[in-house]
Amino acid sequence: MALQALPAGQLSASQACATFAQRLELAVSGTGVYWLEPDPTTGIQALWRLTARGAEPFGPAGLSVRSRINGYGGGSLAALDGGVFLVSEDQQIHFLAEDGRCQRLTDEPDAAFGGLVADPHRQRVLAVREAGGRQQLVAVSAEQGIRVLHAGQDFYGAPALSADGRQLAWVSWRLPDMPWVRTTLWTAVVTESGCLRGCETWPTATEGSVQQPVYSGSGLWVLSDHQGWWQPWCLDPDGANGDWVSGGGPPLDHANAPWQLGESHHVPLPDGGWARVHYRDGSGELWLYHPHCAGQRVAAEFSDFRCLRITAGKLVCVARSATRLDAILDVDPRSGAATVVAGGEVPQQARASAFPLLFEVPSGGSNVPAFSGFLYRPNPAVSASPPLILMVHGGPTAAAYPVFNPQVQYWCQRGFAVAEVNYRGSSGFGRAFRLALAGAWGQVDVADMERAADWLGTGGLVDGQRIFIQGRSSGGYTALMALARSRRFAAGASLFGVTDPQQLRAATHRFESGYLDWLLGPPQHHPQRWRERTPRHLTDQIRAPVIFFQGGQDRVVVPEQTRAMVAAMKASGQSPELHWFEDEGHGFRRPVNQARTLEWLYAFYGQQGTKFDDRGANLS
Repeated sequence: MALQALPAGQLSASQACATFAQRLELAVSGTGVYWLEPDPTTGIQALWRLTARGAEPFGPAGLSVRSRINGYGGGSLAALDGGVFLVSEDQQIHFLAEDGRCQRLTDEPDAAFGGLVADPHRQRVLAVREAGGRQQLVAVSAEQGIRVLHAGQDFYGAPALSADGRQLAWVSWRLPDMPWVRTTLWTAVVTESGCLRGCETWPTATEGSVQQPVYSGSGLWVLSDHQGWWQPWCLDPDGANGDWVSGGGPPLDHANAPWQLGESHHVPLPDGGWARVHYRDGSGELWLYHPHCAGQRVAAEFSDFRCLRITAGKLVCVARSATRLDAILDVDPRSGAATVVAGGEVPQQARASAFPLLFEVPSGGSNVPAFSGFLYRPNPAVSASPPLILMVHGGPTAAAYPVFNPQVQYWCQRGFAVAEVNYRGSSGFGRAFRLALAGAWGQVDVADMERAADWLGTGGLVDGQRIFIQGRSSGGYTALMALARSRRFAAGASLFGVTDPQQLRAATHRFESGYLDWLLGPPQHHPQRWRERTPRHLTDQIRAPVIFFQGGQDRVVVPEQTRAMVAAMKASGQSPELHWFEDEGHGFRRPVNQARTLEWLYAFYGQQGTKFDDRGANLS
């Protein structure tokens, strides 16, 4: 379909991709506030800092900061007075001093580091190191190099150091578990020489996922879901009520699934209180709790919060909103007043943007829970029943949040509605909802996407005959399974999606090597299930047109997944459309490739029985 001249103020595909600014991985010290900003034009993940002049880049030109540990990274930054520790693109740890000097601290080409935590008492950084198919908890300094602190576990989370530097806590987990299924909490004494003594585990009363240990005074706090939600708990070994003491809080998740190291959704305040994030109906809320006072919600105009830190008596964090780009937020713990100190731009094209509307699909029975999502209506509205793109988030243990995404606005400005669905398995809705996907991938997620399509279509919110389904990574798998199992969808798109779980099981990276067995059950016990839920074996059941996008350097969902699926569909007499980006990995980083993807998707959807002009008007 030929692309026409854009109406005034409408986002082009290139603009939608180039304006998608993010702020990530906030770190603080007594002398600085630092964070990362991916540059959409170069792909570099640049280091920024806050100064008296405002936000500005920091470090040598071309410096890109990015950990790739576990494939998803996290914990690339740790600050102390005088500079910042960082993991560069070569996966080595460097120290960047305030005067701009950069010192390389590690030289292990086959290793990756992440989960950095500064140890100011010993002028070193604590980290998780992965090398040779195993992980270790290590300390790194210019004087002593790399010192192994703990080993023997399959995976380690980012450690937490007490204020006096004498206590250390961390979590670990073993295959085939993922960190949102089952983890173990550890503590140890840090000796004067910097080694660990008295390493001890602290099991929860029932099975659970423990994450984000943090010290407050002499107390150790974590977020644990062993009673159904990721809620605050205090470890009290000498208490009369046992080791684990509830920190209270509403029955809501106070964190999301720990795909990356170094996340922080709770932090102690200077007066002995706490700042905590609550996830309610898919949105994040920031709450302040002071001693002997009821909780106070702050910064209500934002809908997700990450990387909570305390510096100079203030709370700082990364905040996301439905109407602006990511912001660095400064919150006064006493008054609750919130100020954007960096980022938070409102793009010109977003001033009349589509706003996310929460919708809930009701329960389908005792074993079929309700679920929710966010609907974006076309703006300007040109039809009472617009076509719908049903988005399947990746993970699948992840979530969709009501935050500004210019690529969603791209669709809404062209007459499409977009719905992002938090199907069973999504995080932020409690342990039972999250673990409902165990052994049921390709089944309950598909059923929920169909239920969402039916609810939105029959409710008159969208045109039930023009519903497209689109997913990335594991979301691509769900989209393909939905196309094979249902005639509900007019067409579908898989962006670097899983097509053959059995083949992926043998080729994927170590972090997720046991995940597929959890999602589908061990293949030796459930061979029929694996075959019945493999899109590549179901191509003869797919009747709707499908478009594929794949990066040639993808190490998570290896390129052969898409190549084999396309070949199988062609052998079944179909004509799938494939767009290959040899220079891309898992998730396209180059704006030009992101823009091409949008344009090809727009043309593809426009060809499926109904033509649209650039505002979505029906041309047929």
